[in-house]
Amino acid sequence: MTDETTDPREDDEETGQNGQTDDAEAAEAKAADSKKADDEPDLAEENAKLRDQLLRTMADMENLRRRTEREKADTSKYAVSSFARDVLTVGDNLRRTIEHVPAEAAAQDPALKSFLDGVELTERELLNMLERHGVKKLDPLGERFDPNNHQAMYEVPNPEVPEGTVVDVMQAGYTIGDRCLRPALVAVSKGGARQSQGAKSKPANDDNPEGDGGEAVEDEGFRKG
Repeated sequence: MTDETTDPREDDEETGQNGQTDDAEAAEAKAADSKKADDEPDLAEENAKLRDQLLRTMADMENLRRRTEREKADTSKYAVSSFARDVLTVGDNLRRTIEHVPAEAAAQDPALKSFLDGVELTERELLNMLERHGVKKLDPLGERFDPNNHQAMYEVPNPEVPEGTVVDVMQAGYTIGDRCLRPALVAVSKGGARQSQGAKSKPANDDNPEGDGGEAVEDEGFRKG
């Protein structure tokens, strides 16, 4: 019987091929691991950028929502400004009518008294209607002059009153919400002790020449900007 023998060279070739395959697989695995390691920082950076963009977009949307709500509220609050400003003329005429009727004459004439009561009632209804829409009448007599809500027409020398105090109101002023709808036309005292400088308003200008019954205000600080 003939024994079969294996050629040692074939074993060496097979072993060499297996070794080369293992080395190739190891190299590929190492390259894949290296590529994965290189990609991880890129992915982390990209995720950070996307997260930053998302946060910025969310912040912009929130700011837009708040701005839209504020504009909507302002539109609702101040929509009647032009109409209310025109209606104030009616109120001014009613007030002039009331002030031009002597109290003695109204007391002696029942018809005139009834007419005057009707005009006063109409004025009150008008003011109530305006107030329901956010329009309020200013009554600054005796208050510190405020250039935001008052317009000084002249000064009155009076050392007994603190300088910059409203001593007369020629025409009523009105506000709507937190805005001035129409400034009050006022006269301001001059010559008394100055009020605290912490107040928002300005005192009268001491440099104007005095007149007989008062003096015109040349200082632009008294006029609403």
